[in-house]
Amino acid sequence: MAPALSRSLYTTPLTSLPLTPTRLSPLRTAFLPRAGGGLRAGVSCSWNLQKRCSRFAVKCDAAVAEKETAEEGSGEKFEYQAEVSRLLDLIVHSLYSHKEVFLRELVSNASDALDKLRFLSVTEPALLGDGGDLEIRIKPDPDNGTITITDTGIGMTKEELIDCLGTIAQSGTSKFLKALKENKDLGADNGLIGQFGVGFYSAFLVAEKVVVSTKSPKSDKQYVWESVADSSSYVIREETDPENFLRRGTQITLYLREDDKYEFAESTRIKNLVKNYSQFVGFPIYTWQEKSRTVEVEEEEPAKEGEEEKEGEPKKTKKTTKTEKYWDWELANETKPLWMRNSKEVSKEEYNEFYKKAFNEFLDPLAHTHFTTEGEVEFRSILYIPGMGPLNNEDVTNPKTKNIRLHVKRVFISDDFDGELFPRYLSFVKGVVDSNDLPLNVSREILQESRIVRIMRKRLIRKTFDMIQEISESENKEDYKKFWENFGRFLKLGCIEDTGNHKRITPLLRFYSSKNEEELTSLDEYIENMGENQKAIYYLATDSLKSAKSAPFLEKLIQKDIEVLYLVEPIDEVAIQNLQTYKEKKFVDISKEDLELGDEDEVKEREAKQEFNLLCDWIKQQLGDKVAKVQVSNRLSSSPCVLVSGKFGWSANMERLMKAQALGDTSSLEFMRGRRILEINPDHPIIKDLNAACKNAPESSEATRVVDLLYDTALISSGFTPDSPAELGNKIYEMMAMAVGGRWGRVIQEEGSSNVNTKDGEAEKQLLLSSYSIVDVPIKLRLNKTCCDCGAYALKHLECSLLGLNLSLVDDEIIMDCRQKIGVDLWEAAHNPIFAEVMTRYVPSPWERSEVFDLEDD
Repeated sequence: MAPALSRSLYTTPLTSLPLTPTRLSPLRTAFLPRAGGGLRAGVSCSWNLQKRCSRFAVKCDAAVAEKETAEEGSGEKFEYQAEVSRLLDLIVHSLYSHKEVFLRELVSNASDALDKLRFLSVTEPALLGDGGDLEIRIKPDPDNGTITITDTGIGMTKEELIDCLGTIAQSGTSKFLKALKENKDLGADNGLIGQFGVGFYSAFLVAEKVVVSTKSPKSDKQYVWESVADSSSYVIREETDPENFLRRGTQITLYLREDDKYEFAESTRIKNLVKNYSQFVGFPIYTWQEKSRTVEVEEEEPAKEGEEEKEGEPKKTKKTTKTEKYWDWELANETKPLWMRNSKEVSKEEYNEFYKKAFNEFLDPLAHTHFTTEGEVEFRSILYIPGMGPLNNEDVTNPKTKNIRLHVKRVFISDDFDGELFPRYLSFVKGVVDSNDLPLNVSREILQESRIVRIMRKRLIRKTFDMIQEISESENKEDYKKFWENFGRFLKLGCIEDTGNHKRITPLLRFYSSKNEEELTSLDEYIENMGENQKAIYYLATDSLKSAKSAPFLEKLIQKDIEVLYLVEPIDEVAIQNLQTYKEKKFVDISKEDLELGDEDEVKEREAKQEFNLLCDWIKQQLGDKVAKVQVSNRLSSSPCVLVSGKFGWSANMERLMKAQALGDTSSLEFMRGRRILEINPDHPIIKDLNAACKNAPESSEATRVVDLLYDTALISSGFTPDSPAELGNKIYEMMAMAVGGRWGRVIQEEGSSNVNTKDGEAEKQLLLSSYSIVDVPIKLRLNKTCCDCGAYALKHLECSLLGLNLSLVDDEIIMDCRQKIGVDLWEAAHNPIFAEVMTRYVPSPWERSEVFDLEDD
C-alpha cells in the first residue's frame, strides 16, 4: 500500500520516542543523495557514521574538487546534514495533535492504492487479475492488541517498499501524479490523496511495531516490511508462509502500545473513527464488528410433575428462540458523498436524509443549497439551515460549533475553524465543503493561505444569504417565521459584527411595530407604509412588548399615525445603532431628545415655550442635578411628563442592560449614562396646576412634593430604574393612604372605647386632615366656609371625591346639614365617576388655576 499524506486535524501530543541504536540498515531520506548522481560534478562526498548522544547521525563530508570561479563567488559551500532518527522522531511526535489520526492516514493510503490500481487497470486490465473487489478491511484484535488494515490495491514491489517506506518524506502518490502530468494522454480526473509522504509514519503514534505485508500484481513475490518505534532501521524479507499469502494488495499490522490497546483495539472505537474521518472515501470500508441474531433451537421439554420417564421412549423437545452473538464484517461508510453529484439529479428527500445522517439530526432542514464554485479556488458544498435553533444560549456566540465539515478529496480534515470559514453570526449553518486543492499544512490541520480562506469564506457567506433570502420570499410565510424565531438573534449579531454585509442582512430583519403588534414587520414594509412627510424610521427599545405598547413616548406618534418599531430583545438596540440608515432613511430613537416628527407647528411651540418657560426653570431648580434640563414636549398627549435621554448617551433600555451585566464595569456607568431631560406636557392639568404654583406659591412645600413625585413617576414610566426604590415606595404608600383612607366607612375612633383617649383621637383626626390636605388651605375650613351654599358644597364634595378624600373627616353636623340641603340624589351623583370626569375641569385649584364654578348657574 503506497503511503500518502496525513490528513487529520485532530491529533494529540505524544511523548517522545527514545531511539536506541541497533543495526543500521539501508534507510534513506530525502536529504541523502541517491546512488548515481545526487551531487553535482566536481564535488565528492564521503559518508561517515557518528554516534551522538545515544543516536546515530549520518554526516556528509563534501570536498570541492575545483576552485569556484569568480562569478560563483568566493564563499565556501556546505551540504545539509540529517539525523535520521531525530527526523523520524519529529515526524511522529511533533506533526500531529491527536493519536486517532493514524487511522485516517492509513485508510487514505489504502484508498490511494486502490485508486492507482483502478486507474492503471484501464490500460492494463491484467493488473486486476483475481484479486477480488476493490475494498478496505479493518480488523481490531483486543486479545492480542493489534489492528490489521488490508486493502486490495496496487501493492508494492521490494524496490517500491524501499523507495516509499524507507525514504522519509517521499510520497509515492506524488510521484504517480507527476508521471500522469508528464503523460498527458493518461491525465484524467483522479481522487488521489497523498502528497507529503509522511502519513504512513503516523502509525507509530499508537504502535510499538509495524509490519507491512504487500503483494504487487507486477511481481510474483510477496514481501514483508517490519520496523519498531524505537529503532532507526527496518527489515525487508520475502514472505514464505502460504497462510499469509495475499492475492493482491497490502496488509498493515499495528502492534499497539500498552497505553493504547484498550482504546484503539476496541471495534466500536474503530468504527466511529472511520465514520468521522473516512466516511466519504470512494471505496467500501469494512470493520470487524460484534453482532447479534435470533436463532431457533430445540430444547428438551421437562417432564411434568408425577410423570415418570419411560425407558426407550424419545424425549420430548420444544422449539425456542434465543439471541446469540457473532462477529462479522460491517460496512462503515455507507453514506455517499452527495455533493459529488449534480444537484439536478438529487431529490429533496435525498438531501434531507443526507443531512440527518451526516449531522445526527432528527428534524428536516428548513432549506438547503448545493453549489460548485470554480476559478481561483474550486470546491463543492452543501449547506443547510437546521429545522431548530440551538438549545444552549452559549451556542449563539460560539464560533466553534463544528457545523461546517471541511473535506479534501472526500476525506475529513477539520470542523474546527474558529470563525475562519464562517462568521460567528452564521455559525448555525451546517454543511460540507470539499475541495481537491486546498493549501494544507503537512498534518492537514491548518489552511495555510489566508487569501484562499477569505475567498472561500466570501462565497460561502453569499450562498448562505441567498438561501435565507429565498425562504423570506417564499409563498409559505410560516417557514421564515420559524426561521426568525430560531435564528433571528444570529442575524442581529451580524449587524454588529459584519458591517460589510449590512445590505444583505438588513432586508432580512423583522420587528413588531405599533401598527402590527401580532405579526412581524420587515423594514421594506415599514418604508412602504411611511407617510410623505416622514423622513426617518422610528423605533423604541424596551424590555417587553407590553411595556412598549404603553410607553408615553408613543402618544403623539400614534396620534399622528406614525409607525414605530418595537425593539424588545436585548440585542435589538445595538444592532439598529450599527445599521444607522436603511434606504437613505435614518433610524431615530423616540426616547431621546430633539425628536422631529416633520409637521411641527412652530408658532404654537414658541408660544408654549414662552408660557411655560418660568415653570421649566422652577422645576429644574427643584430637581437640581437629577435632570440636565426641563423643556416643553412635542411627543406627549395624555401623560403629564416624560424623561428622555440625551442624543449621545445610553437610553433607558441600554442603561438597564448594562447594569445587568455580570462582569460589567460599574465605574463606566456614570460616564456612559446619558443626560436626562424632563419634558412636560403643557396641556395636562397637573402641569397647569404646577404652572400656577410656580407663579403664586413658588415656596410651597406641597408643590415641591408634587414635583418630586412627578419626577419619580416619569422615571419609571420612561423605563429608568429609581435610585432609591424604598423612598419611592414610601411616597406611593402616602399617596395610597390619601386615596383610600376612610373611603369604605372605616371609623377612626370607635364610640364607647374606654381605652382610647379623646384628645388622642382628636389629634389623629387633625393629623389625617393635614396629611390629606393636598391644598394649602385645610379642607375643613373651606367646607365650613361654603357649606351654606348647596351648589358650592356639592362642588367641594366633588373635589374631595376626586382627590380620594372622605368627608367623614369633616364635622359630622355640617355634613348631615348640607346633605339634607342638597338632597340625596345630588349627593350620590357626586360619587358617580362619569359625573366626576365631566366636572374635572371645574374643580378649583388650590393655587387658583381657574375660577370656582357655581353649580346652580350651570
